Amino acid sequence: MSKRKSAFSGQKGNQTMKIFDEAKKDQVFKDSLTYWNSGKTQEWLDLGIDLVMGKREGYYFYDLEGQQLMDVHINGGTYSLGHRNKEVIDALIEGTAQCDMGNHHFPSVVKAALAKTVIEASPQGMTHVIYGSSGGEAVDLSLKCARNATGRKKIISVQNCYHGHTGLAVAAGSDRFAKIFLADTTAEFNVKVPFNDIEAMEQALSKNDAACVIMETIPATYGFPLPKEGYLPAVKALCEKYGALYIADEVQTGLMRSGEMWAITGYGVIPDMIVTSKGFSGGIYPISAVIMNDRAAQWMRQDGSAHMSTFGGSELGCICALKVFEILNRPSTRENVKFVSQYLRNGLEQIKADNPHFFTGIRQNSLIMGLEFAGAGSAVLVMQHLYKNGVWAIYSMLDNRVLQFKPGLLCTKEYCDELLGKMAKGIKEAAAACGK
Repeated sequence: MSKRKSAFSGQKGNQTMKIFDEAKKDQVFKDSLTYWNSGKTQEWLDLGIDLVMGKREGYYFYDLEGQQLMDVHINGGTYSLGHRNKEVIDALIEGTAQCDMGNHHFPSVVKAALAKTVIEASPQGMTHVIYGSSGGEAVDLSLKCARNATGRKKIISVQNCYHGHTGLAVAAGSDRFAKIFLADTTAEFNVKVPFNDIEAMEQALSKNDAACVIMETIPATYGFPLPKEGYLPAVKALCEKYGALYIADEVQTGLMRSGEMWAITGYGVIPDMIVTSKGFSGGIYPISAVIMNDRAAQWMRQDGSAHMSTFGGSELGCICALKVFEILNRPSTRENVKFVSQYLRNGLEQIKADNPHFFTGIRQNSLIMGLEFAGAGSAVLVMQHLYKNGVWAIYSMLDNRVLQFKPGLLCTKEYCDELLGKMAKGIKEAAAACGK
């Protein structure tokens, strides 16, 4: 490995900077293989991704040894407003003068203020917000709400979906993540149908025993396949016909990534619940939420302590999320999302035209994008060549022909121009490497 100077070199004066400044990449990998997740660490090393994150700012981050990378993975939307967004950090620091995490048993000023803000930014009929600390935890809560509201246990989801790694969430997701922990269940509890297949959805729902349908509005880990025209409204109509609730998992598609606060509303659907996380935190303090209508929230009137989360709705997390919503609600943010999505689309279309036998398609809803390439594993190859050229984007783990491409909401034209130049070079090199 190279001996480039640390990206944190020269920043002295506190313990965190000292840890980074004294860190050696080889030792970080050795310790990770020994004490952290040996399988994941080795997997990335085998792919040639010898990445240890150091300094980060905006839509750039640096490898520990100084390599600059443009971030269009943004950890699934966690960094939609950029790494270390100054406004969010300032809000957090200011909040620590008064608050800590708070007490999950009691109401609080900022929990109530954030809940009101979220409801005002959500579809008509949403009435309550309950917090968690992660997307999977919030998904679990949404599924519990559906079971309480309907008195049914069965959960319907789509094949090759992803909803997190907690108990109910992992069982509702792809078998890749469920079977290894013996979390895959019988058809009595979980049924999975193909995405965009309305006949299969009705067949599953028509038994009148499903508590809910849970779907990512655009399935991210499956490579962002887009819903066919009329599909999502048809699913919602079937839920109403057969007494099931509709849960929109917007962990990766919500919070203005589609050009609307929630992607589901752009398809003309008002769900019974919306799950949000990742970008809800501003990338600074973990927080998630389930936004629900009265039917989904009825358990609170039976026993408001039936669900609790010590870290869910921490006051510092709420303070960060309030600043996130302030930024998202600015007209300038919406305008920038529209500009960046179209500007990048135009540039990607040119790159696609230059590599017609390799770069085969663009799946897009505003800043939600999946780039399609020819051949099994092709997006893995693209990821590797982009990494060498200073761009970090990740392949879709449930369809490795598709590269997840997730630009930030606040990208500038200058950033987009730099990004497109590096994308063109990396994709051309990947095409050449596989003879395309």
